[in-house]
Amino acid sequence: MENGPEELAFVYFPENYRWSHGLLIALNMAPWGGAEIGEINRIGLRLKCCVGDDEAWFREWTVEARRIEDRGRACLAEGHTASGAQYLKRASAYYHVGERFLQPKNEEGYEAYMRGVNCLRDAAGYIRRPRLEHVEIPYSGTSLPAILVHAEPANRGGRVPAIVFLDGLDVTKEIQFFKGVADLAARGIACLIVDGPGNGESIRFRGLYLRHDTEHYATPVFDWLAARREIDPKRIGIMAMSLGGYYAPRAAAFEPRFACCIAWGAQWDYQRIWQQRFERLARAETPSLSVAHQHIAWVLNASSQEDVLKRLEPFKLDGVVQKIRCPFLLLHGEGDEQIPLADARRCFEAVGSRQKTLKIFTRQEGGYHHCQIDNQSICSAYMWDWLEDVLEPTR
Repeated sequence: MENGPEELAFVYFPENYRWSHGLLIALNMAPWGGAEIGEINRIGLRLKCCVGDDEAWFREWTVEARRIEDRGRACLAEGHTASGAQYLKRASAYYHVGERFLQPKNEEGYEAYMRGVNCLRDAAGYIRRPRLEHVEIPYSGTSLPAILVHAEPANRGGRVPAIVFLDGLDVTKEIQFFKGVADLAARGIACLIVDGPGNGESIRFRGLYLRHDTEHYATPVFDWLAARREIDPKRIGIMAMSLGGYYAPRAAAFEPRFACCIAWGAQWDYQRIWQQRFERLARAETPSLSVAHQHIAWVLNASSQEDVLKRLEPFKLDGVVQKIRCPFLLLHGEGDEQIPLADARRCFEAVGSRQKTLKIFTRQEGGYHHCQIDNQSICSAYMWDWLEDVLEPTR
C-alpha cells in the first residue's frame, strides 16, 4: 500500500504491504468481537523494530493471544462466562493472524493454530447470539471441519435460507466468522463456514491440499446442509473471498442447486497471477501478497515454482463462469493491489447469469483495497443486503 497524501487506508507498516494487510485483517474483526484495538496496537508497537521478520510476527501475536486466552479461561473458572467468551474469541483470532505467515510450518505453529481453533470452539459454548455449532462434514474418506452459525431466531416461520462460506488462499473459518457473519445471522440467514481442502484445519491436520475442482467438495457440503431440517434446501447460496473469488463461481457453475453466488474479490486466471508474481520475485521486487510466497507451494503440495504453475494451470474461470445461472454478485476494490480491476471486469462480463451485479468500491467511499480490507463493515453490509433480497428470509 502506498502511504501518500491520497491514501485513506490505515497503513501500520508503510514499508511492508503484507504486514500492513495482516494487521488490517485483525483490526477489521473488532466490530464483531474478534479484536480489541488497544491489544493490536500493543502488538504492532512491539513489531515496529523488526518489520518483515515473520518469526517475530508469530511470536508477538502468539504471546498476546496466550495472555488473552489465560484471562478468558480465568473468567470462565470464576463463573464470568460472558467475559470469558469475549476473551477467548479475541485469542482465537490473534493465534490465527500470528500463525498465517509461518513458512515452513512447524509444530509450534500447529500448536498455536489449534489453540485458536479451540478458543473459539470453547467460547461457542457460552455465546448466546448467534449460536455456533462446530460440525464435521463427511468428505472423501475423512471430513471437513466447519462452523454452522445459526439464523436468528431459528425456524422463524419455517425453514431458513443459508449461505456456504468457503475460505480464500490463507484465511480460516475462525477468522471468517469475524467478518460480519453474526450480522448475517441476525437477518435470518444461516451461515456454514468451511475449511475446504488447502485451508485451515483441512490442510494442517488432515492433509487435504488445494484443488481446482471446487465442486468436488462443495457438492457434499451442499448435501450436508440441505439435509438439516431447519435449512431450506432451495435457498442455499455459496460465497468465498479473495482466492475464493475462484472457488465460489466454480462451485456455482458445476453445482446448479446453489441458489446464488457471491465472489468477494475477483479472480480470472490464477496461474497468470502467480506467473507474474514469480517474475517480480526473480527481479528482486516485492509483489503485493497477503502471505509469504512459499504458501502457494505448500497448499498445492508443489515442489518448485515450475510445479506450482503446472498445478495452477486449471485455476481459470474462462469457460466456467459462462455456465453460472443463479443470481451472482461480484465485489472488488477499485485499487486492489493483488488482483487487477480488469480481471474483475472480464470475469463479470463472462458470467452467464441473467441476474448479476458488479460492485466496485472506490477510494472515497472505502473498500478500495483487496477484499475491502480498509473498510470491512460497508462491504459486509452490502453483501448481506444483497443476500436478503435474493434469498428473501422471513422477516
